[in-house]
Amino acid sequence: MPHDSIAGDPRNRNLQFVRRIHGMRMLGTLLCMLPIASVLDERGASPWAWALLVANALAWPQVAYYTSRRARDPVAAQFRCLLLDSASAGAWVALMAVSTAPAALFVTMATADKIAAGGWAFVRRSTLALLGTFVLVWALLGFPFQPLTSQRTLLLCIPFLFVYTVVLSVVTHRLRSRILDQNRELERLNRTDPTMQVPNRPHFEAVASAELARFRRSGRPATLLLLDVDSFKAINDRYGHGMGDVVLKRIAALLRVSVREADLPARYGGDEFAVLLVDTDTTRAMQVAERIRQEAAQQTFDAEPGLRCTLSIGVAEVTADDATLDAWVHAADAALYRAKAAGRNRVVAA
Repeated sequence: MPHDSIAGDPRNRNLQFVRRIHGMRMLGTLLCMLPIASVLDERGASPWAWALLVANALAWPQVAYYTSRRARDPVAAQFRCLLLDSASAGAWVALMAVSTAPAALFVTMATADKIAAGGWAFVRRSTLALLGTFVLVWALLGFPFQPLTSQRTLLLCIPFLFVYTVVLSVVTHRLRSRILDQNRELERLNRTDPTMQVPNRPHFEAVASAELARFRRSGRPATLLLLDVDSFKAINDRYGHGMGDVVLKRIAALLRVSVREADLPARYGGDEFAVLLVDTDTTRAMQVAERIRQEAAQQTFDAEPGLRCTLSIGVAEVTADDATLDAWVHAADAALYRAKAAGRNRVVAA
């Protein structure tokens, strides 16, 4: 099955559901045709029963598919067709005079694929459709009851039992895998700043809080960097907000490649970024921060050759006095403020 983009067109996703059901319906009706044809042959069925079987196996899947595709709500139309599938199963159970093996097989698989498509609430509706149609057709035929199933019919049930069950399991597994992939993507989007492509502030604060708790348990060092683009308002005023965004994206990209995989760079707000350095004391953090500052100062911009950007960075190693994340961040913010006050483009430790 093709992979659906989370942000994809809703109608396209609905049509993919229709196509998935269409494939299963075509397979199911063709495989059902085998044991039904065996029973009809054994009972000397009339031509109209054979014509109905051919129409059900070959024409009905196409009618259901094109009707659903053209509907305003393809999914709702497809669920109506699934109810008709259940009604059809009930009718065939009656037409086969309740031949035990195919009847049990059809009822079981009609229940299984309805669970896969719509869950237990939909199973209740489809079961009512199956039972209602069965009772109606059975009564119209005079309640024929020949439950014994021939060996030939039993053998012709096997392809449906094996092939349909395996294919249904494969389709369900692929759908589950796709949903898991989409959930992971949603989780990534929820913790990422979409413009800068680095983690956002809520995610950063959650991870930093966990690191603070780890420090209290084990004493393992960790250090926060708070970075601010110097005179960013002046950059926006002189070069425009579009160029200001380019500057911020360049800094975000610089942070991604300047820290280890275990560390966490993030956009903290506006033109401010934060970096969590794990297993890192102040001395090592100052080295990392100085390298980032120098790299930022060396950035050039082809669209604006005269543009330069510098960073002021505050560094704060977690201490026993940091009872909360706010206290830790406040220490880094105070260091950042001193860097600004001292002339910008520098690194200051708390």
